[in-house]
Amino acid sequence: MEQFLKELPKLAKDKHIENKKYFDKLKKKTPKNLDYQMEEIHTAVFKKTDCLSCGNCCKTTGPLFTSADIERISKHLKLKPQVFINQYLRIDEDQDYVLQTVPCTFLDHENYCMIYEVRPKACREFPHTDRKKFQQIANLTLQNVAICPAAYKVVEELKKKMPL
Repeated sequence: MEQFLKELPKLAKDKHIENKKYFDKLKKKTPKNLDYQMEEIHTAVFKKTDCLSCGNCCKTTGPLFTSADIERISKHLKLKPQVFINQYLRIDEDQDYVLQTVPCTFLDHENYCMIYEVRPKACREFPHTDRKKFQQIANLTLQNVAICPAAYKVVEELKKKMPL
């Protein structure tokens, strides 16, 4: 896994133009069974994926925190929401709440999330490869293939299974 993680940014960069063209075609002419195919591919890839041996998403990027996330996590940590915000979050250029620092404050040394049961929605759904109307998040997926080995594999499987 470590070697693949080192190679992943270059692999993603090398495939970027190919993937962008594929996603542009996918948006223009979306197959009727895309959501079903994505769910199938996502499930198969994640059966073979051990996120705990990676943790790259938590080490390199931070999620957006919705107000519901802030309420839920602050309650879990027994903090007032504003104290949680002041202690852990900042507002980014898009006016969204994000972590003050990466790697994630809540990631322990064994890649376990210390707030897993109440983690942000963005973390629960990452890398979003099983999302309905997958074609609508092409730009996000193009970013995620450089971060997540599973997302990279899902996209490669999709191109094989549904050539356009």
